[in-house]
Amino acid sequence: MLITPHYSLFIIHYSRDRRGQAVLSFVFLIGTIILSISLTVALLAYSFLSSGYGFQASNKAMTLASAGAEDALMKLARNKDFSATSPYSVPVGSDSAVVTVAQNSPVSGQAKIISKATVVFHQRKIQVVVSVDSATGQISLVSWQLLTL
Repeated sequence: MLITPHYSLFIIHYSRDRRGQAVLSFVFLIGTIILSISLTVALLAYSFLSSGYGFQASNKAMTLASAGAEDALMKLARNKDFSATSPYSVPVGSDSAVVTVAQNSPVSGQAKIISKATVVFHQRKIQVVVSVDSATGQISLVSWQLLTL
């Protein structure tokens, strides 16, 4: 008779261990799910923030390149023979655009301006072609385009 109660206590004790193992497994499962969801949300937030920052940097590079082209147009308006075959820098705030001006390019009587700006690995390059009247010095815009890099 002593063996049977001992055996039944063993079964009860054994089933308590199983319930503890089940609860522990359930806690690990819930923890893993919460961790996975948290990591996913963190990665999505980082992705949205970095894409927004990239968009701003790209727009800033475009604005800088436009400012460089505008500077070259001003120099051409003041001096119809202005040429800068070696690039010059146009500082705007803490950044700058690099500009070249070639006379008689692509054809005689025209000037080609190339302005390039880089902001945090985002680079924009603008090409402006203007017609320059040799008698009056009047400049007329022929084309303004964003070049692919």
